Amino acid sequence: MVKSSVRRKILGVIPARYTSSRFPGKPLARIGSKSMLEHVFERTSQARYLTGVIVATDDERIAEAARSFGAPVRMTRTDHLSGTDRVAEVASADTAELVVNIQGDEPLIDPAAIDAAILPLLHDDDIAMGTLKKRIEDPREIGDPNVVKVVTDRAGNAIYFSRSTIPGGRDLSRAGLEPRSSATYYKHVGLYVYRRDFLLGYSDLPVGPLEQAERLEQLRALENGYSIRVVETEYESLGVDTPEDLERVSKLFEASIQLAKPYG
Repeated sequence: MVKSSVRRKILGVIPARYTSSRFPGKPLARIGSKSMLEHVFERTSQARYLTGVIVATDDERIAEAARSFGAPVRMTRTDHLSGTDRVAEVASADTAELVVNIQGDEPLIDPAAIDAAILPLLHDDDIAMGTLKKRIEDPREIGDPNVVKVVTDRAGNAIYFSRSTIPGGRDLSRAGLEPRSSATYYKHVGLYVYRRDFLLGYSDLPVGPLEQAERLEQLRALENGYSIRVVETEYESLGVDTPEDLERVSKLFEASIQLAKPYG
């Protein structure tokens, strides 16, 4: 792992569950010669600013697999409602100033994207939470409710996250897919950086009507008056939710082997 020159403890946490309605045991699914979880851990560990990476799980099968490839493991409670709660439990027992929630189902995670999300919080102590956005290239994603969109202000702070098309505009096609304006559309990349104290109180914040309507947990911060700094990245998030997703990512992984370059 490449260490940061900034003397701050920054912990990366990979929450990993065995149970999944669409893909049980997916963290242990194989991509090439390694499990998906091992790929996530190895790529996350290349981030320059992380001083440690931990796998957080409530399942001994995942814990055993993680230990087999040298990952530190923290066993967590079984009653967490979200990955954020699981990450917060780990943070509560650690002294890290910043905590990064890294999805355990993104085996092609870019370590540079992790660093990009961390960097603003290193330079501005008033930022409580950070995340990423990626410019939408495929017009079909603009109207896709499974692709979460985000709009930001001039400072890069999130104004809103939505499953709907934002910005809207009266010049969108009837299908809501083909924008006829010069607007730029961004999708949210679900990687989060938190200040530890903010993260520990996050689950106690009231759940508002926007979070309930959109089913997007990050709206809790906005509804309670907290800013989220959003950094643009070129990283194309490729999560694995189904066996079909795994097959697609496996093909991309094989194709990327020849192009891979060390980061750091």
